[in-house]
Amino acid sequence: LNILVDTGSSNFAVAGVPDPDVTSYFNSKLSSTYKSQGIEVTVKYSQGSWTGVLGTDVITMPKGIYGSYTINIATILESENFFLPGVKWHGILGLAYDALAKPSSSVETFFDSLVRQAKIPNVFSLQMCGAGLPVSGSGTNGGSLVLGGIEPSLYKGDIWYTPIKEEWYYQVEILKLEVGGQNLELDCREYNADKAIVDSGTTLLRLPQKVFSAVVQAIARTSLIQEFSSGFWTGSQLACWDKTETPWSLFPKLSIYLRDENSSRSFRISVLPQLYIQPILGIGENLQCYRFGISSSTNALVIGATVMEGFYVIFDRAQRRVGFAVSPCAEVDGSPVSEIEGPFTTGDVASNCVSSVSFHEPVLWIASYALMSLCGIILLVLIILLLIPPRCQHRYTDNDVVNDESSLVRHRWK
Repeated sequence: LNILVDTGSSNFAVAGVPDPDVTSYFNSKLSSTYKSQGIEVTVKYSQGSWTGVLGTDVITMPKGIYGSYTINIATILESENFFLPGVKWHGILGLAYDALAKPSSSVETFFDSLVRQAKIPNVFSLQMCGAGLPVSGSGTNGGSLVLGGIEPSLYKGDIWYTPIKEEWYYQVEILKLEVGGQNLELDCREYNADKAIVDSGTTLLRLPQKVFSAVVQAIARTSLIQEFSSGFWTGSQLACWDKTETPWSLFPKLSIYLRDENSSRSFRISVLPQLYIQPILGIGENLQCYRFGISSSTNALVIGATVMEGFYVIFDRAQRRVGFAVSPCAEVDGSPVSEIEGPFTTGDVASNCVSSVSFHEPVLWIASYALMSLCGIILLVLIILLLIPPRCQHRYTDNDVVNDESSLVRHRWK
């Protein structure tokens, strides 16, 4: 089975029954080592969801890590907008922390199981390739996942590390953004509202609304295009050029500054337009059409595949840090389309750009239960008051649904 590698969720799950949009599935009845735990689990993403049953089975690694290991696996029995037409994957490997595991953090994640049983270092690294390639819809442009270490052949130059601020998603601290070398001049807390994460399961670079608007204005101002449809920026329209032309020279470089391990320093990762102005496959005979690889978000800044395709990314859980290095596969026509530079001083930004209150899911659940208890008390008082004498009826409903905020990558087109 082909598995989507997702650093924005924490369950390992595969199709457990036939589905019109998957070519293969795991029939647990034919496995002599599978053991069902009989626990139903549902995971909701911002795009799609699935429901299945937790169990355990035995895995072996194809290379480097020898032996057999027992891991938790969910067999997906029902799903909505999860398996999509044309995708070539049949499941998802969540590599975030156990805080995001469903139905509770007591479900040991795939990677935690591997670290514990195989005694490998608590670090993995990911190279996503596909820079400048037409978006085919398959979501499979190649790359490498290294469990337990770092592979020197997958990067060039130095690795720059930024601390992990919270161990749930891979939450980092972003200090500022530049478009074409010009600082957006926003309060640095805007970039981290309400979190900034590194998520391989998100297709685009997602920005909080205020940041997104500032980036679009800056790109429009510095690009060599005088008039541009607003639908292009919002993702509802494509922009097309003659196949003999490439539009990348018309757009500026985009840079993201991350706090270094030495908190008084920062470094920047930069992506050239070849990464965020993305060609779409098979539209028009004489035209090549492109989409905007950046979108707005209501709850996070998400460094997704649009940016990650430029870098070899190291998730060093042992030292609570995320590393970035330039990827050799991030080249278009022989020229690099990503850069890392530093160090820079952080004297021009606040000492802490992350809100001191971290509203991740356990806190939200506690708040939700507290509110429900308060509503229950108020409702009880109202019922007593209404009974003496009864005058009118009020209906109270609890709409508070807490979902996994991870963004599932659709395919590489919209």
